Amino acid sequence: MLTRINRKAQEKDSGFTLIELLVVIIIIGILSAIAIPLFLNQQKKAQDSAAKADVAVIGKEIATYWVDGTTDPTVEQKPDGYYVAGTKIGNASANVTLTTPKTLSKTAWCVAVTNAEGDKSKTPGFSYSAAEGLQNKACP
Repeated sequence: MLTRINRKAQEKDSGFTLIELLVVIIIIGILSAIAIPLFLNQQKKAQDSAAKADVAVIGKEIATYWVDGTTDPTVEQKPDGYYVAGTKIGNASANVTLTTPKTLSKTAWCVAVTNAEGDKSKTPGFSYSAAEGLQNKACP
């Protein structure tokens, strides 16, 4: 009885063959070849979203400023965030740069940002104006 069990244990194959391992490695390589470019594209989309969010916040704050404000506001980007008329309105996202003129007029204002790490926000960037809202273009 023990010899039969011992013989069966010796006849039984254990482990993977070289072909099975190569097939698994090829499948992993194909999946990673598909996933890595998609992942890199997602990073650019996130950078674009950061630029969109920043310009939307600035634009909405400027529109709010015009409700009570009587003078033309200044828009600035400092290391700790964005400022409209000297009041901090929020933090700046990484790599996002304000590209707007410093002073805006009530009749025709537009703010714009770029993000060097983004796809659409790199050139021309995103703008927010009273007339057009959020756009994927620079201010006129």
